[in-house]
Amino acid sequence: MFSFNSILTLQNLMLASNFLVPLIATAISMPYFIKKLTESGIVVRDYYKKDIAMVPTRGGIAILLVAMLSLSLNSLFFKFTETNYVALIVIALFGIFGVLDDMINIGRTSKLLLMYYCSYPLIQYATHTAVTLPNLGSIELGILYLQFIVPTYVLVASNLVNMHSGFNGLSSGLSVIVLMALIIKSILINDVANIVAIVSITGAAIGFYLYERYPSQIFWGNIGSLTIGAAIGAIIVIQGFIISGFVMLLPHTINFLMYVYWRVRKYPPAKFGRDRGDGILEVPNPLTLKWVLPYYYNVTEKQGTYAMFLLTSVFCAIAILIPGRW
Repeated sequence: MFSFNSILTLQNLMLASNFLVPLIATAISMPYFIKKLTESGIVVRDYYKKDIAMVPTRGGIAILLVAMLSLSLNSLFFKFTETNYVALIVIALFGIFGVLDDMINIGRTSKLLLMYYCSYPLIQYATHTAVTLPNLGSIELGILYLQFIVPTYVLVASNLVNMHSGFNGLSSGLSVIVLMALIIKSILINDVANIVAIVSITGAAIGFYLYERYPSQIFWGNIGSLTIGAAIGAIIVIQGFIISGFVMLLPHTINFLMYVYWRVRKYPPAKFGRDRGDGILEVPNPLTLKWVLPYYYNVTEKQGTYAMFLLTSVFCAIAILIPGRW
């Protein structure tokens, strides 16, 4: 058994293996999941299509299963830090709540409270408890960081990802962009030992995106969004990227604040827009980020999705350029 953090070559091999194996495995296995979910009647309507289209959902389970299998198989050749296994446990717990969210309504308050405590295993493995601020330097938060920021960040990130969705491949594509940016930033500061599990999740998420991109053959459901959202939150708190992570998730945060404004002003509820018949989107209002462009301009679902990709990519690039662990 090799110690992956002893030689740079082995470290690179470890990262490549834990990225490529789940990517390829997910891409190969997705037709099977699509078939089985469709046969089981686990389908939902794709509202942004001209004709009625039913698409299998809850495909996010494949991301979690493949990532866990990949890490397990790679453990035969590489020795991983305990943090990787703890992170995977936390991510899996959020995935379980995604399954419950897809199946039954346990109540928003109960779900948020239970999910908050699901992040607690990460507390003793968050090795960086200081927040670095421009012109102020590092501020050591200690127990405050561990008891408040760690569980809150994972919970908030998972729900932000869950909310910023709707178009084909939107949520999964944005999540891949953010995860890749966080991994790149980790590589730049030469600290990757504790994010191998996240790398596996990222590889599986890319393999899944190939099938959820426009036009979607499968949706990942709440299990996918909560699983990947938890992975984003986990890598941020493990690596101490509190400021950078906030910058990367700014579009997600803006989307949430627009939702809050919508609720406070008590505007009529609306969950979906529609295809007006020629591929151009019609949306009820500009009160969610993905609807702003279609509300004022003639854009297709694919164009609207790519616009969101570009916006998040800009913020991710800015965050990568922020030095150190900011």
